[in-house]
Amino acid sequence: MSVHSVRPEERFEEPAAPAEGRAARRREQQQGGRGSDGRLAAALVLVLPTLVALVPIVRGIGDRQLWRDEHATWWAASLSIHDLSVLIRTIDVVFTPYYVCMHLWVMVAGDSPTALRIPGAAAMALSAGLLGLLGRRLFTTRVGLVAGLVLAVLPSTTRYGQEIRPYAFAVAAVLLSTLLLARALDRPTFKVWVGYTLSVPLVGWSHLASLAVLAPHLVMILIARRAGDRIVGWAYAAAATLGMCFVLPMAIQGSGQSGQIAWNNPVFQDLVDFPKNLFGSWQVAVPIMVLAGAGLCFAGRRALPLAVWIVLPPLLTYVTAAKLHLFLPRYLLFTMPAWVLLGAVAVCRIAGPVAGAKAGAGAAVRKGFGMVLAFAAVAGLAWQALPGIRDARQLPLGEPDFRAAAQIVAKDQRKGDGIAFNGVMAERRAIDYELRDDPGRPKDVLMYRTPQQLGSFGAAECPRPASCLARTERLWLVATTYNGDPYAGMPKPTRTAIDRSFRVVRTKKLENLQVLLLERTRSAKGSGSDGDDAGDRKLHT
Repeated sequence: MSVHSVRPEERFEEPAAPAEGRAARRREQQQGGRGSDGRLAAALVLVLPTLVALVPIVRGIGDRQLWRDEHATWWAASLSIHDLSVLIRTIDVVFTPYYVCMHLWVMVAGDSPTALRIPGAAAMALSAGLLGLLGRRLFTTRVGLVAGLVLAVLPSTTRYGQEIRPYAFAVAAVLLSTLLLARALDRPTFKVWVGYTLSVPLVGWSHLASLAVLAPHLVMILIARRAGDRIVGWAYAAAATLGMCFVLPMAIQGSGQSGQIAWNNPVFQDLVDFPKNLFGSWQVAVPIMVLAGAGLCFAGRRALPLAVWIVLPPLLTYVTAAKLHLFLPRYLLFTMPAWVLLGAVAVCRIAGPVAGAKAGAGAAVRKGFGMVLAFAAVAGLAWQALPGIRDARQLPLGEPDFRAAAQIVAKDQRKGDGIAFNGVMAERRAIDYELRDDPGRPKDVLMYRTPQQLGSFGAAECPRPASCLARTERLWLVATTYNGDPYAGMPKPTRTAIDRSFRVVRTKKLENLQVLLLERTRSAKGSGSDGDDAGDRKLHT
């Protein structure tokens, strides 16, 4: 790789003065960054990691069944705009942009597991390419290419590329915003700063926790000011302030809904396990963390913002977890690229300097050896990641096998059957998804108020269960209780009504749930109904 093929911002470390520095960068940009070689290198570091990431993500993308959080996405996306607006008044307002986009996508592509996962797959794969571009801009083309390829083969990239949640979009938005800021610091044009301004709300709309990336952005600005750029601080303040204006109303409203994640109260062991859960396995986390630590020694002035990007968000969310409840590896997935980038810096350092005025320089033999070593490291890490990638395609630990439960019901259901639910794993929503295309599915006989009517993800149970069950001859019960008792935690009137009128004729135990078939006893037959048949109420309006 020639000196002229290296980005100017990768070599420019000690400007004599702002005007001279910018002029020098423009000259070097014209020589190396705008030529055909520069465009080819940029295309390579964008396209190759993106395509590599797509391979493990797309494989088996529709095989794994949805889990609870993904069912929530499907439910919100399948609502009408009016019902969605009612929902976000009480819960998940911070996911409004994502739900609206998924609503539009479902209208076009449908709601099969494969269709629902395509947007996240595209976002996660693109993140690998964006990291390649960021690594090229901050360091060298080789660093960018290695970083993008490493991100492409991580287990978490496959996991969240197949996740019907906004975390992949958060990673992509953070990388796009950081890339635009790096470009703005190198070529401070009005258009580039407008692009960065627009990227800030994209970060906040993808996930509020991702806004922590503004801290390393601020560090980049302070370093540029110290180097002599007196305008960049004002430009950043204007861009960040204007961008946050589009996020703050949603964030303020969402602060009143934090109770929905109040269950998330991490302990010290969660902090210890954070790297494993972030990367997907300890076999991958350990080498990347060791290499990233070494990369800090070779990253020059880029080391500090990358270190802040890595350390600040986890620590900040951990110490504020009692109030904000935001310390979850999937919420902090956007920190993973910073680890990978520093690791790539360490791997590529063997080929020569990766920062400073001599970045990319070195003898041809040394650079060739460095390239071979870099791609050997990527291949070795990919091999280490294979077990984690296989695990990433499985249902998350502890999640019930609702697909098998729905298959049991669909196989043996009869006209007039009813269905009821018990547990804490959003059983109603899960079975509704699995049986969404079955016109003869059992009626939800105990649902008294629909989720749309409540502006919630959950329905209200019938206050007079004996009456609501009066016209049901066979009842399916799907239960996910932890102690093995399918009636544990069930409201006493509901359990009494079931015990008095039905007997269990079949029980099927599956992964973390049970499916019971009950039939009405002879002594209970002929009981009347008051006409308020909750089972006639449809789950979707």
